[in-house]
Amino acid sequence: MERDMFDTMTLTKALGGLCGTLLVFLLGGWVAEGIYHSGGHGHGDHAQSYTIEVASADDAAEEVDEGPAFAEVYAAASAADGESQWRACSACHALEDGVNGVGPHLYGIVGRDVAAVDGYGYSGNLIAVNDVWTAEELNAFLEKPSSYAPGTAMGYNGMRRIEDRANLIAYLATIGE
Repeated sequence: MERDMFDTMTLTKALGGLCGTLLVFLLGGWVAEGIYHSGGHGHGDHAQSYTIEVASADDAAEEVDEGPAFAEVYAAASAADGESQWRACSACHALEDGVNGVGPHLYGIVGRDVAAVDGYGYSGNLIAVNDVWTAEELNAFLEKPSSYAPGTAMGYNGMRRIEDRANLIAYLATIGE
């Protein structure tokens, strides 16, 4: 008989312990909700702490400063300064006529027909963009090749500063015919 009472007592203690543990977790969740709940959207009469003002797309478009025109910058460009810009290009391109690297040679590029290097397989929409590499077209290409000619295999991200692009194009204009 004592054994049945012991088993009942043990079972009662275990069940009481589980219920007590559940009660502690429920009360802990209720207290944490009261402490950490911020109210949020539509919960109570809480005012917003602060507001971050963001310019609309129309305001951003009006504030963009295009800077000087490329023709003005190109007129003042320095071929000597452009030679230092050439180093980044020299990893894939050559200045010698007929010598292609990963990219086509750039001998006589300014004024040359687009996709005119024999034996080089051009990629993307480069062929459909323009007929001749003018200084303006080279500027647009060098700014961001993937935007100028979508699908191009050229992995270069582009040259941000218009002055650097103008100097590089001025240098390339001195190479070739």
